[in-house]
Amino acid sequence: MGEPDRSPETRIADGSAWTELCAALERAREELRDPSFPDTPADRAEYLRYLLRFFSSGIATCVEHADPDHPEFTRMMDLNRRWGLDSPDHLYLFATIRGDAEYRVSGDPGSANLLDIQVNTGHFALGAVEAMKTLGSLTGDELVKEPDGSFVLHLGGAERPGNWLALAPEARFVQVRQVFADWERERPAALVIERVGGAVIRPRLDARALDERLELLKGWLDKGGGLWRDMSKVMLALPPNTIRIPPVDRSSAHGGLRGQAYGMGSFACGPEEAVILELRPPRCRHWSVSLASWWWEAIDFTARQSSLNHAQARLDADGVFRGVIAHQDPGVPNWLDAAGHERGTLIARFVRAEASPAVRSHSVKLASLRDELPADTPHVSPAERDAALSRRRRAVWRRFRA
Repeated sequence: MGEPDRSPETRIADGSAWTELCAALERAREELRDPSFPDTPADRAEYLRYLLRFFSSGIATCVEHADPDHPEFTRMMDLNRRWGLDSPDHLYLFATIRGDAEYRVSGDPGSANLLDIQVNTGHFALGAVEAMKTLGSLTGDELVKEPDGSFVLHLGGAERPGNWLALAPEARFVQVRQVFADWERERPAALVIERVGGAVIRPRLDARALDERLELLKGWLDKGGGLWRDMSKVMLALPPNTIRIPPVDRSSAHGGLRGQAYGMGSFACGPEEAVILELRPPRCRHWSVSLASWWWEAIDFTARQSSLNHAQARLDADGVFRGVIAHQDPGVPNWLDAAGHERGTLIARFVRAEASPAVRSHSVKLASLRDELPADTPHVSPAERDAALSRRRRAVWRRFRA
């Protein structure tokens, strides 16, 4: 007897492609059996929610927006699709391209503190940081704009003066980062990507195209999801309440933001404890400190102050930032709300920094926190906190609903 028919047409028609995708989802669910995972009912519930969110983002990037001939920007990370140590200050966009074509990105750059447009090889579904390579990027500062502030950026094709980035044969996606500092006033960009010279009408989806995209989505769950789980374990294995900050720009070669130093570590904070983080911010374009769960998703930053950036944080008279990780409101400006997560990932980002700073920390009893902080640390009342969180929530909604 001959080999069974495994053509895309057959795999789609008989449902085997779907069955294999469901098996990948089940393998991801089985990760709950990992003994290193936190095992409280709340943590397990959050993992299943994270899995659904991660799957939803995979559908967007691997299936719905996987056509390089008719590209569209999608939010690969969104307000309710958090993964891969997403930044609360960012708005992320993703579009699929191919290296032998030419594209045009145009629109209103918005007013975020920093706009970065990056061309990359590889894909997040490959589950390997080294599989991605940054081919080039431009920031909003570097773009040549029209009198009304709009711009046109050309990708690929013949080299031209002005806004142009080269494409290599292996180019696979465009990633846009918008970094927000003043959440209440800065507004998102309005961008469009188009293939130059391509057909305007999108052809009907065929079985081969869908089969390829479902294979990519399986990789997203198996390899991509595995990468973030493994990296989280590495961070959580570090001494608690420490951050490792590599030299500035070390990560930009593999899809990271150009000019950014990523500091990553872990935090551990019990219900009656507080962790004091101290750093002297370097001269830089943007800096932030934020908390993430075991699953490498940002802790709710809409209704909770789980992150602070340079426009939101308060520096003490000596120029030092003293953040306080705690589960209960300690009544200080720089509270970082752990939201019931006694263990998690701690992240510091420094964009266009002159140097990578040192971060110090120590744990104290929550009841004696005030004795460990400068005497002039302001007191934040419950009413003031509620007002600040309400403004924060409205600002996040505006950014993500735009």
